[in-house]
Amino acid sequence: MKKIDKLIIQAFFGPFFLTLAIVIFIFLMRLLMFYMNEFVGKDIEFLNYVRLLTFFSLNTIPIAMPLAILLSTLMTFGALGEFFELTAIKSAGISVTRAMLPLFFVIIGLCGFTYWYNNEIYPWANLKGYSLLYDIKTAKATLNIKEGIFYNDLPGYNIKVDKKFPDGRTLKNLVIYKHPPNSYDTGNTEVILADSGKMYTINNQGYLVFELFKGNMFSENVQTGNSQYIASATSSNDPINSKFSRNHFDTYKLVVSLDAFGLKRTNEQQFEYHEWMKDRQELINTADSLNKEYATSRQNLVNTSRQYFSYNLKEQTVPLTKLKAGKWIDSLTNARLKTKKVKMETLSSALQSAKSIEASARSNVTYINEKKLNPRKYELELQHKLTQVVACFMMFLIGAPLGAIIKKGGFGMPVLVSIVFFILMYVFTMQGDKWAKEGITPVWVGAWFSNFMLGCFGLYFMDRARNDSNLFDADFYKILLERIKQKWRKNTTFAA
Repeated sequence: MKKIDKLIIQAFFGPFFLTLAIVIFIFLMRLLMFYMNEFVGKDIEFLNYVRLLTFFSLNTIPIAMPLAILLSTLMTFGALGEFFELTAIKSAGISVTRAMLPLFFVIIGLCGFTYWYNNEIYPWANLKGYSLLYDIKTAKATLNIKEGIFYNDLPGYNIKVDKKFPDGRTLKNLVIYKHPPNSYDTGNTEVILADSGKMYTINNQGYLVFELFKGNMFSENVQTGNSQYIASATSSNDPINSKFSRNHFDTYKLVVSLDAFGLKRTNEQQFEYHEWMKDRQELINTADSLNKEYATSRQNLVNTSRQYFSYNLKEQTVPLTKLKAGKWIDSLTNARLKTKKVKMETLSSALQSAKSIEASARSNVTYINEKKLNPRKYELELQHKLTQVVACFMMFLIGAPLGAIIKKGGFGMPVLVSIVFFILMYVFTMQGDKWAKEGITPVWVGAWFSNFMLGCFGLYFMDRARNDSNLFDADFYKILLERIKQKWRKNTTFAA
């Protein structure tokens, strides 16, 4: 390896790791901002948040890799051009494409790593990250009883406190409604009124204790047969047996389980159906199974549709496309209806049958279309395992020549240009995915649409860099504008 190759590779890896870390950090901040309300106020260990951020950091690498390659190659060749090192390389008889050769092999290696990562690490990180995110989102907030507001996050209880002292434990004027499980619509089985009380937890915050002082407990039980429910009012003639009770207490302890709070892990197998959680072979198997299911459903549709018709056709001998009028049709069209009533009944029956057939046809079309589109999302994700790899190379094809044309290093112009092309890549990808999922184009066309468009940009910039184009030079546009003005003046003078 020549010294110039080492110089270019060393100039590349510094900005690459820096920009990769910055891009991952930006995506993590986006995640935190989007789910901030889900994270705040929950009694979840800090280690779980660290795990969540770690998993999502791994998830963002395939997305961040193309942008990091684009920005780092822009900065590398932009800095070489800004400090006239690229000019010195050209003066030594080395072309721009030869100067890009060492980075070409580096990018090929990064593309190979990205392909392996997309197939092995990315599905695993998605499964771990999204399952943990779901558990954090569904976890209840930390117990927080406020003054004058009914608190109902404790299952089976509705609690109101008039005053809560600064120590967070001492309470004044408590009202506690107790409900039986799944019976909120029947009323209150038990009401507790207390002048004051204390609130604290026991058994490693597994249980919440309300120690109440000087109060009354009201309960109402209504029984009918073997069932028990709550009645707001009953009459003397009502066969329902109603029992009311009232108990006074000086001290009473109410112990409530806090199992509903904190983080409860869900079985990760519930998330394995999603295409993001599958590797290449699993995507192939799932798409193949769904395609076979679609073919079977379509084949069975003909048989299930026969129930709406009052005649039978032998498809083996009489194809539907070759049916002609015959005796069986003439006998229907030439039939004489005896009375007007029979005629109206026949027409009404025919209309009802036609509506049923139409409704069945519409339902079948929707059902078949859904079956047809279901495999596409798995086929699209299978294509993306490779398109994301090629996107890294396309970003190199854009960034390297564009940096040589711009001749600006640092985080100024390269960042601006990188953001523009990253947005273009995102828009092209979303548009192609939309076409593929909706069946407008074949899956491979939608999946590769973004790379095709980026490849056109890359080839154009490569051609401009080889010809020492001044595409981003302000003097180039000033001279071009002056030539246009002069030509316009000549044409105006000639016309006059």
